[in-house]
Amino acid sequence: MAADAFPSNSNAEAAVSHATAVIAVSGLFFRNHPLNGATNSSLKTQYSFHYLCPKLNPLTSAPKILLITPPLTQLNTPYPATAYIKGFLRGRGFDVTQADFGLELVLRLFSKKGLNQVFQAILDGTYELSDNSQRMLRLRKAYLDTIEPVVRFLQGRDSTLAHPIAMGSFLPEASRFLQLADLEEAFGAMGITDRARHLATLYLEDLADLIKETVCPHFGFSRYADKLALSATSFDPLEEELQTAPNLVDQMLLNLLDERMQEVQPDVVGFSVPFPGNLYAALRLAQFIKQRYPHVQTLMGGGYPNTELRSLREPRIFKYIDFITLDDGEGPWLKLLEYFQGQREVEQLQRTFLLLNGEVHYLNGSTDADIPHTEVGTPDYSDLKIHEYLSVVEVLNPMHRLWSDGRWNKLTVAHGCYWKRCSFCDITLDYISRYEAAPATLLVDRIEQIIAQTGQTGFHFVDEAAPPLALRDLAIELLRRGVKITWWGNIRFEKTFSADLCRLLAASGCIAVSGGLEVASDRLLAKMEKGVSIAQVARVTRDFTAAGIMVHAYLMYGFPTQTAQETIDSLEVVRQLFEQNVIQSGYWHRFSMTAHSPVGKNPEKYGVVKVGPEPGLFADNDLWHEDPQGADHELFGAGLAKALYNYMHGIGLEEPLSFWFDFKVPRASHPKNMIAQAVEAIGKPDSEKQNLRVLWLGNAPEIEVVTKTKKGRTFQNALLTFIEKTEEYEIRTVPEVGQWLHTWLARLSEDFGTKYLLKDMATDYPEGQMFTFQEFLITDTWLDLRERGLLVV
Repeated sequence: MAADAFPSNSNAEAAVSHATAVIAVSGLFFRNHPLNGATNSSLKTQYSFHYLCPKLNPLTSAPKILLITPPLTQLNTPYPATAYIKGFLRGRGFDVTQADFGLELVLRLFSKKGLNQVFQAILDGTYELSDNSQRMLRLRKAYLDTIEPVVRFLQGRDSTLAHPIAMGSFLPEASRFLQLADLEEAFGAMGITDRARHLATLYLEDLADLIKETVCPHFGFSRYADKLALSATSFDPLEEELQTAPNLVDQMLLNLLDERMQEVQPDVVGFSVPFPGNLYAALRLAQFIKQRYPHVQTLMGGGYPNTELRSLREPRIFKYIDFITLDDGEGPWLKLLEYFQGQREVEQLQRTFLLLNGEVHYLNGSTDADIPHTEVGTPDYSDLKIHEYLSVVEVLNPMHRLWSDGRWNKLTVAHGCYWKRCSFCDITLDYISRYEAAPATLLVDRIEQIIAQTGQTGFHFVDEAAPPLALRDLAIELLRRGVKITWWGNIRFEKTFSADLCRLLAASGCIAVSGGLEVASDRLLAKMEKGVSIAQVARVTRDFTAAGIMVHAYLMYGFPTQTAQETIDSLEVVRQLFEQNVIQSGYWHRFSMTAHSPVGKNPEKYGVVKVGPEPGLFADNDLWHEDPQGADHELFGAGLAKALYNYMHGIGLEEPLSFWFDFKVPRASHPKNMIAQAVEAIGKPDSEKQNLRVLWLGNAPEIEVVTKTKKGRTFQNALLTFIEKTEEYEIRTVPEVGQWLHTWLARLSEDFGTKYLLKDMATDYPEGQMFTFQEFLITDTWLDLRERGLLVV
């Protein structure tokens, strides 16, 4: 549950789970390793041979499938990969069960029985305990008495416990509570329940620290043995750990697996491995399956293999996992299941690694097209323990809090990225490079199905960058059907997000967006092909904020050739964005050069030098580099993070930027009013938006023609009365214009399905008025309606 668990981008969110089996081969076999992208047909032509691979004994019926998300990802909501694969396979008639072993392990460990096992193992062991752990051991009765009530509280099953927790006398306290002094002011404003949840989170993190110091050095709430899988060009560290006896937490995990295997009796087990912190547990589980259930096929896929294992040559991993698949899982899964049933030859598998005669081979001989985004089906969360997830409050960063607090249904608006140009991003990989959209009607169908499954109306759209026009259509369809959801997601700060579009998204339930400001330098933004400028970001964030939508900025330092001056200028831009209150949250990430990004593929173009690591047989993603033209980037990390933390709390905005660093830094070169000027910029007038769509977010008004006599002359006015959820108001205008407005507003309020353009309103604007239609667009009557919910998008 650390702050850095929040991903720097949503790569792994969009990647879906795959996986499964060792095939014995006799006779001829490949002498080379087909590199990523090669097909079997081309290799067979080149080497003039054919497979002599005996078929597995075909299954006489469709295989039973168990999908597992291994520990650990999130405590508050299910990771979506297995739900996607299950929804797709069930739509094809397969019997599929899924489990989130991260949640189930935490619930078993953080129970009275599980915690008692931990304390007893410590007492029976020979651990060198810190003072903090010794204190916790002495307080073990207090922990055993409180653990299950705390878990129920964080699951939302006992809200009244907030009061004793918040009062400070209920929970035993260890070192994590020392940070509370810095949080008093913030949590005083947040309320008793949030304070209690934060205290309960600190309590769990204290216990996690104890577990990590003693019975399980690998433990963490958002990762499990992740260091073994980070930049793992060699498989040796993982292999060495897997050959040791399972520790106490490992054993709890294996017990969970054994129970589930006996209950489901699957023929195939698939592991979704989205992050490095899921890999060790997946292999430990697969190892157990190979030992106890050798007839079961094991598969693995997800974000980690998709990015790290594309050039895999390490045979030892296949002692545990039979097949490793890349990119979207739906196609490879179908091909493997057909192969298991004797309906497909092995060379016709799709995007799949396997072991043949002791050597690793990549098979991609299938000629079938990828499964279109419109045909992947609806994610199926039905057998996940939705109501047992824990909502925790770890940190005060408001966007990170969304990540860990609340049960969010995860869904993609589109497959891939519609921009796919950013030079730091893995744009060469399929899950980004292949862009496919789905119609809004289909998306809302899926949303309604998921709500029916889970009973939850919160959605996290996990796109790399959700397309603005697709979001517009989605918002309109939600409003048309009257589907009420709360949602947030990742976007690009592009100019298409006008003030009116932001208001439309807010009306459809949007509460927050995150997007990349990255280096906050126009030179470097152009170099990384981000497609935005600082001024544009300022205007877009202004419009989101004005619509009531929270804005989180992804920030980057250390991009190739970034100078000390540019780093300080970036901080000044961030300071001014917070000063103008157009962003409310942010996070600095250190630039990382990856093998699948344009920078990684052509470092010389970007002014950096690749210096490692040496290629290995296992993972290949993170690259080491030197930046001879840039600053010493390592120096700036702590100061940037400290400044940002304070800016998010409205503190230190008037301090000189040098205040945040313990070494000399250059003065900012940007004008102090740079962002203020950008924010004050005025957009296009409505007269230039004739081809845009008109929408009305309010109700149809009532109309009354009022006759008045003044000084012997009779006047008529149209009185439009609006009755909305939180207010009532009136608008007066001349009768002809009033009737015209009444007709249009009634039509727009009742019909979100028909696309009416602004020029359609101009066509039947009443003739003979004091103002032409173009002039009417700047009258108080029109501007008042625009302010109250008449949108042009």
